Amino acid sequence: MVCLMRRLVKVFNLKNLLFAAVAAVLIVALSISVYFTGAYAVFFGNTPRLVPIYSVDREDKVVSISFDCAWGVDYTDEILNALRVSNVHATWFMVEFWAEKYPEYVKKIDEAGHEIGTHSSTHSYMSKQNSEEIKLELSTSSEAIHSITGKKVELFRPPYGDYDNELIKTASELGYYTIQWDTDSLDWKDLSATDIAMRVINGVQSGSIILMHNNGLHTAEAVPIILETLKNKGYSFVPVGELIYRENYTIDGTGRQRPAQ
Repeated sequence: MVCLMRRLVKVFNLKNLLFAAVAAVLIVALSISVYFTGAYAVFFGNTPRLVPIYSVDREDKVVSISFDCAWGVDYTDEILNALRVSNVHATWFMVEFWAEKYPEYVKKIDEAGHEIGTHSSTHSYMSKQNSEEIKLELSTSSEAIHSITGKKVELFRPPYGDYDNELIKTASELGYYTIQWDTDSLDWKDLSATDIAMRVINGVQSGSIILMHNNGLHTAEAVPIILETLKNKGYSFVPVGELIYRENYTIDGTGRQRPAQ
């Protein structure tokens, strides 16, 4: 009986050791799969999903306003003037063909002290592309901007807000932070300036990233209202590159970026 008990204890201890070893391997594997040069995975069931930065966890009432540039420049000067009057620097995400068509505006935006990121080369649904196609989209669009500004492009916003693991992983490996938004102005729907402004004002929180478009029909009219109202509420504005954490961070399931504990 004593011998049997000893054997059972040995088997039990062996199983514990094997369980601990397997657990350690799984933890290491999980850590590797979760971290891709600053991009973090959120797990849904057994499937890891990479999430871009939608907003930033901070309590200082600092936000970012951003403009996607893909079609036209009709209202861009008016937007730039409103930003200048309010002493606000924004982030502009530019498609390659837009930058090539309007290099004078790329230069004008850069020289006004604003930040520029890429919005892809062709404004395609990039979740349908493979890694090589993604790399080409990011490299050529960034080079188009760099050739005008002389500045490295570090931020990327996927067209249509469309992404998958491959897109975020590839962008991250190339050194880009993939940026979404948590406050959508819906200015591309040609809402009135008041409606656009109220959507932003009512939706913003500390650490928000605001999405607007440089050629929205009433965007330029809404921008001064947004800036003045939010400033009166105690908010201040910085470009996205200054809003986000560059290292030692996590991203939760809502896309909110937080400093690592």
